[in-house]
Amino acid sequence: MTRTVRTVRSAVLAAIGALALVGSAAGTASAAPPPPAPPPSVVYDALGDSYASGYGVPPYGECGRSASAYAVQLDGRHRLRLDDFVACAGATTLTLVAGGQLAALDAETDLVTLTVGGNDVSWSTAVNACLVGTDAQCTAGVAFVGSRIADELPALLDSLYAQVAGAAPHARVVVTGYPRLFSPEHGAYLGASPAEQRALNGAADALDETIAAAAERAGFEFVDVRAQFRGHGANAPRAWILGATDPGAFHPTADGYRAYTAAVHAALRHPHRGCWHHHHH
Repeated sequence: MTRTVRTVRSAVLAAIGALALVGSAAGTASAAPPPPAPPPSVVYDALGDSYASGYGVPPYGECGRSASAYAVQLDGRHRLRLDDFVACAGATTLTLVAGGQLAALDAETDLVTLTVGGNDVSWSTAVNACLVGTDAQCTAGVAFVGSRIADELPALLDSLYAQVAGAAPHARVVVTGYPRLFSPEHGAYLGASPAEQRALNGAADALDETIAAAAERAGFEFVDVRAQFRGHGANAPRAWILGATDPGAFHPTADGYRAYTAAVHAALRHPHRGCWHHHHH
């Protein structure tokens, strides 16, 4: 019994001695120069639709948000700190505003990313018409989307971009486009012939060119992902676009979202108009 008590007492004394050593070491350290301050963090807010929310790669949080989203993958790189991730599956230029995404932005925001516009032009309707409809329905669907891209989308984007600039006056704004969904060189996909796939890809090009032009008018940067996705359409052997039978049909796969992340990352490596707009909070 006494031996146990003595052992415990000596162990306690040894522990106290060790604590005392730690204490004195800390005392000495306080005289040393303070560690360098961490670099300022870049306050980052991510807005947009399902392509921005990471839809297609579950599990999902609210609004179809996924950990695969390019915004989540970028968090921590380039000193980025993802402040508000408010992208929401299904968003259009109008519902992005009505749904309150702009509330994420303020004078402290350093970087905004934005992917939106595809849902404004009935994009999915044309894709479905070409996959399961007649040739005439496909042609009509593609023409309808093309006319909405030309006639309606520029003003919708100009309005939204002006509101984004107003809500985040000091931010660098990076707008991403959309990939082409098909690789026609791999042949027909469901009811969509290679020619029909090319027509849909042509509409994707028009969508991207319209978004790029609006971004330029607003003084925003456009990140084009078409080159990254080339050869990785829904009907390619190494598809980066989920196929028609997937619950997240025609959204990026995990590899597709990594391609988005890489494209945005590459754009951020190049200073925009000279520098990051840093605020030291």
